[in-house]
Amino acid sequence: WVSLVDYAEDQRIGKQILQTTVDAYRKLRNTVRYLLGALVGFDEAERLPLDHMPPLEKFILHRLWELDRDVRAAYAEYRFQDVVRPVLEFCSNDLSALYFDIRKDSLYCDRPDAIRRRAARTVMHEVFMRLTAWLAPLTPFTMEEAWGTRYPDAGSNCARVIPETPADWQNEAEAARWARVQTVLETVNEALESSRRDKVIGGALDAWPVIKGPADAFTAFKGLDPAEVFRTSGAELTAGGEAITVDVRLADHPKCARSWRRVPDVGSDPAYPELSARDADAVRWWDANQNATTTI
Repeated sequence: WVSLVDYAEDQRIGKQILQTTVDAYRKLRNTVRYLLGALVGFDEAERLPLDHMPPLEKFILHRLWELDRDVRAAYAEYRFQDVVRPVLEFCSNDLSALYFDIRKDSLYCDRPDAIRRRAARTVMHEVFMRLTAWLAPLTPFTMEEAWGTRYPDAGSNCARVIPETPADWQNEAEAARWARVQTVLETVNEALESSRRDKVIGGALDAWPVIKGPADAFTAFKGLDPAEVFRTSGAELTAGGEAITVDVRLADHPKCARSWRRVPDVGSDPAYPELSARDADAVRWWDANQNATTTI
């Protein structure tokens, strides 16, 4: 509560205000807990360099660069509420609602050496390193516990300094791109939610939305997989009309037993007839490496 208020003004306190503080703390704690789970086994050999990162990872690194600049400035002037609020918004809007939701499929289903999964874990490592440092003065016990869980022999988290953030993480082009992408994403999410309520689909992975709109509305999707962004089994972007419209259609392909995506290549690998090609490749990798480990 103390870190969320402006101590230069008169303070109010009550059950509702304290409940808001509890909710904010839980969001920060749960974000760090998610990162701990996602980063099990991560080491420097898995790290992916910046120039090999997908666009989404470059955007999250840009947001870390922005936050690092703002957090340092706020601490220098003892504006603690300007540390917590932007970090909380980052955890809620950029991580939970966007990044974690998009990348959970990759974390769960890609083979461990896949570029996309390595990129995601590299960025999550950088997020963890900064969150635990930024929040150490304000939630010392929670961040100490998180740090000790991941690095039990690395000393106290409170003795760390905030890691330096590379200047080349700044990427205004990706920030502008993802602002445009999220505008389309909001419209698609509304259509998916409406289709769920009307029982047209059971979940987003049952859907194959067709999105129509001005051609310039979709330029931001160059190099992106729309289905990955929308968390659907497939998606089509079609230029036409002045406003963005969404026609939510059922994905009429078999359902992958592993990822639950309904995609055309389910059953394309005879050794794994219930899986998509991506998931069959991942399971084959696990089977081969498990056998190799057992043999050794």
